[in-house]
Amino acid sequence: MAGRGLNVDGSIAREGALSRVPHAFAGVVDAARARLVEAFGGDRLHSAYIYGSIPRGTAISGLSDLDLLLALHAEPTEADRLDARRIEQALNQSFDEIDGVGILLFSARTLLSELERHDLGFFVACLCTPLLGDDLAEKLPCYRPTPLLARETNGDLSLALPDWRRQAAKANTDNQRKGLSRLVARRIVRTGFTLIMPRWGGWTSDLIESAKAFGFYYPERAEQMRSAAKIGRAPSADPAVLRQLIDDLGPWLAAEYAAVHGEKAVRP
Repeated sequence: MAGRGLNVDGSIAREGALSRVPHAFAGVVDAARARLVEAFGGDRLHSAYIYGSIPRGTAISGLSDLDLLLALHAEPTEADRLDARRIEQALNQSFDEIDGVGILLFSARTLLSELERHDLGFFVACLCTPLLGDDLAEKLPCYRPTPLLARETNGDLSLALPDWRRQAAKANTDNQRKGLSRLVARRIVRTGFTLIMPRWGGWTSDLIESAKAFGFYYPERAEQMRSAAKIGRAPSADPAVLRQLIDDLGPWLAAEYAAVHGEKAVRP
């Protein structure tokens, strides 16, 4: 690699691999593969992928979650979503090594569509590790840290803020606030990183490194972003933390993002 998450030709390198899965999570990954084959095998599943800290080799036992993406031959149905939820619950209950399971469902057609070329397509090609089936990355282009990629990956933060405010208002338990703080903090840090990604000239999914890179270009917001990175790894139940993320850092970041890169193409 040329450094900063790039291949020698300057394209963004795929960040995970099954060979990097920590030994403590090998059984989790094997069980996930088996359950996916059992539930979605046959004519429903085109391919399956694992992403996040586990295939990057940075997962922490008891704290990290298991993230999966399924590419289906057809558009996901309610029956597909129900089967995915059953797998999530079964894996989470069976393994103390993980703190939550998330399964994303899309059709292969959607993942390869022109509209998703620089969002979900990039996600599959660079951030997902093949687990089952034929790898869709073979049908996708190489990606570089461009303003186009920045706009299409995270140029819609403003659309998430109202829903986060509604969720924060309804959250009445520590677990609910912790879950929301982790989701919001991770999204904000990754948006902050892609804001400066073309200038930084590389790619990282590491929250701490992302916040550090952001702070170089926006020193006046550096401390807030560093705090968000910490919350993304160790979520907080403090309502004040959510307010700072959703009502201060988030709106500023959304406005700055739109000014620098423009807004993401509208989805139907």
